[in-house]
Amino acid sequence: AAVRSRAEVDATLQTAKLNPAELLPAVHCLSFGPEAGGGECCLLQLEPGLCAELEAGRSLVIRGEKDEHAVVCSKDKTYDMKIADTSNMLLFVPGCKTPEELNADPASCNVIHSQIAGFSNNYWELRRCRPKLKKLRKLLMEEPYEGPDSQKDQTSTFSKYTTEDLLSLIQASEEEILHQLQVIDACKIEGYWRILDFDYEMKLLNHVTQLIDSESWPLSKVPLCACLEELGSLEPREMIEHILLSYGRKYVDDAGEVFFEMREDKICRAIAQMLLQNAVKFNLSEFEEVWQQSVPEGMRTRLDQLQGLALVDKSSRPETIFLLKVEDLPEDNQQRFNSLFGIREKWTEVDITPYIQDLCAEKQTVGALLTKYARSSMLNGVKVYNSRRPIS
Repeated sequence: AAVRSRAEVDATLQTAKLNPAELLPAVHCLSFGPEAGGGECCLLQLEPGLCAELEAGRSLVIRGEKDEHAVVCSKDKTYDMKIADTSNMLLFVPGCKTPEELNADPASCNVIHSQIAGFSNNYWELRRCRPKLKKLRKLLMEEPYEGPDSQKDQTSTFSKYTTEDLLSLIQASEEEILHQLQVIDACKIEGYWRILDFDYEMKLLNHVTQLIDSESWPLSKVPLCACLEELGSLEPREMIEHILLSYGRKYVDDAGEVFFEMREDKICRAIAQMLLQNAVKFNLSEFEEVWQQSVPEGMRTRLDQLQGLALVDKSSRPETIFLLKVEDLPEDNQQRFNSLFGIREKWTEVDITPYIQDLCAEKQTVGALLTKYARSSMLNGVKVYNSRRPIS
């Protein structure tokens, strides 16, 4: 390609009736280089925080299997990837100087010849999104851990998952995955992440609560060493410690001894699940009586401990309660609402909130979700929500 001279540039400006005094004195003359092909380069638009991550030497990772929509993950956040088209062709020009750089360099008042290395008509736009964590529990629930004596565990050839495996399969950042493993009380057994079978978990919890009762320990001060000593002959010591970590808050006293403060709400919730899991519906007043009798002495049961686990049907006579776990509902917003409105036609905000709270994106409220996916009306002086579309 012919190299354009300053005189030719000035002549072009005159023909275009442009006043050179209103323009920067430096001129970029662009030409397509031999390697300038479309489709070989991708542009990614980053918010300042993500730019800082890369500039600090950290990495961004694209996650998602072939049948999943790709996401980009930093160390602690997840972003949806979406192609944004632009009417202007975007040119990649190595060494191209910005107007700010030209202003700062008085010596740049000349003709600069630059070659275009590539071009694109679109770019990837990133939007902060909820981590897609439902798959994590699904994978670990393929084969829950039933204890060291389980024949099933010794003979099964099921898939086991290390942290690295989960990072390659789950569309979430590393910190979000590790936090969720804590939330679902997963534990590492022989290097693999496992979820305890619910019956085995209840067996371990029962051992601990019975020991607390027999030793008359306060629920706020359960000694780790004594628990391991007393129960170590019944179950692996690491399983005893895991159940204490799951259902208690660990702390160290002034003498350096480790204790646990047992979490009343979580223990009551687990016992309620055990009572409800084998019944389609349970008479509410009978359930509350049996439930209170089943929890360790000194603990008090309350229905608000069951948010996102069980639902009370106040329209039936007598009132009933049944198991409805939020983790069993779809992860997609519309599918979640379809499922909920299939279970119950009209919901109060108080009842539906525990089942949609986890769908809220950053800075989004439950009220905004209900406005988008539900229609409100008044029923006997109470505001209720029903589906915006027919539910088949």
